[in-house]
Amino acid sequence: MNVKLKIYFTDKDDKQFMGIGVYWLLMGIKKYGSIRKAAAEMKLSYVKALGMLNNLESSLNKKIVLRRRGGDTRDGTTLTETGENLVKQYDAYQEKVKSFAEEEFADLRKEFDMGI
Repeated sequence: MNVKLKIYFTDKDDKQFMGIGVYWLLMGIKKYGSIRKAAAEMKLSYVKALGMLNNLESSLNKKIVLRRRGGDTRDGTTLTETGENLVKQYDAYQEKVKSFAEEEFADLRKEFDMGI
């Protein structure tokens, strides 16, 4: 037996704006410097990825990615300082919650194995 969690953040209207998919997208942008490449790695359409990013930024009312046109300079897309902090904080929060849940589930499993 194992415990599995799905962690995501919602806005005041209970609309999801940050979860593991957005996290992976942001990590892909950080890795590739490109929304298109990050989306392709996740098998997402570019339009879907843009929608996820727009929803995130709208919900937080903060810029998370700095978008630059490709063109000749090929500057690409980067995470803003806020975006970098969000990725770090989400990752740390997710690890804490999962660790806590696994410890609590281990205790429950011990009790369950004893006949509860």
